[in-house]
Amino acid sequence: MRLSDFDFDLPEELIALRPVRPRPAARMLVADGDATHHAHVADLPDWLRPGDVLVLNDTRVIPARLTGSRRRETADGAGVAQIEATLLKRTGPAEWQALARPAKRLRPGDVIRFGALAAEVTAKGEAGAVTLAFDRTGADLDAAIAEAGAMPLPPYIAQRRTPDAEDREAYQTVFAARDGAVAAPTASLHFDEALLDALRERGVRFATVTLHVGAGTFLPVKSEDVSAHQMHAEWGEITPEAAETVNTARAAGGRVVAAGTTALRLIESAATPEGRLEPFRGETDIFITPGYRFRIADALMTNFHLPKSTLFMLVSAFMGTGRMRDLYEKAIESRYRFYSYGDASLLIRHKP
Repeated sequence: MRLSDFDFDLPEELIALRPVRPRPAARMLVADGDATHHAHVADLPDWLRPGDVLVLNDTRVIPARLTGSRRRETADGAGVAQIEATLLKRTGPAEWQALARPAKRLRPGDVIRFGALAAEVTAKGEAGAVTLAFDRTGADLDAAIAEAGAMPLPPYIAQRRTPDAEDREAYQTVFAARDGAVAAPTASLHFDEALLDALRERGVRFATVTLHVGAGTFLPVKSEDVSAHQMHAEWGEITPEAAETVNTARAAGGRVVAAGTTALRLIESAATPEGRLEPFRGETDIFITPGYRFRIADALMTNFHLPKSTLFMLVSAFMGTGRMRDLYEKAIESRYRFYSYGDASLLIRHKP
């Protein structure tokens, strides 16, 4: 497979910079096998059946984007550089891996001050990667980051506007419970409590899992040979209770509907070859491309993704590349809104 196989043209004005309100008012393009329907997220209960199980990712996005300055004594006086750091992964009580910009101005031993919070650069890697040791630990550090940080909006939004107070609510799911993500499970941003209640009344069951979405979800695929791309690992957990909910539903003939690519990637990471979901706790770097045999998921609710992205490859694997190209052409013609704050699609696979 070549990277160019997953390219398409998207008008820039279709990139959503703000979500619609209320959340379920977003449009939803339904691919039910070979049939295509225009709907809204609020119509989701009409498309699911009693006995289906909806898999939700309860990760919580932390305000991981920090803006500060580095001050260093130089031969001709003090040098000050403005630094932006996006936290990626906690590696100790006081330590985070991060992406810094501009990283070329940093070296080990530098101290960056983010308001009242300070961090020392203890290591520097490639492509802006740094290790930061902060001046406080544990819950004190969490509180300081929450105070100093901004929501880490995706690059295609952050390049067009500054994150603000509205994003603290908008870029978080209503069922977020476990801190750790630096990107939202965006399909789940469409749910509100009223929609969840309507799904319960429909007889849909819920299985809650956790996958802490990393910034790697936005990294471009640079190799023309898709098989050469290496996914960044993300931490996830499937409890025995969640696994049992999914397995019970499948045994009774219910469908497994993943709310977002993050939920889908996690349950497929923990699936046995026979299609049973096992409890899971650890990291996954699963890379799903056309030719992958899905073991658990029967349907996927997801937003519209970037050209040449690993997520467009995933949905192409789920429904077929030709089918997804046709669906995206219909979405563009019908002026659906794309990416994290955009509209949704519901992809329903039909078994042979």
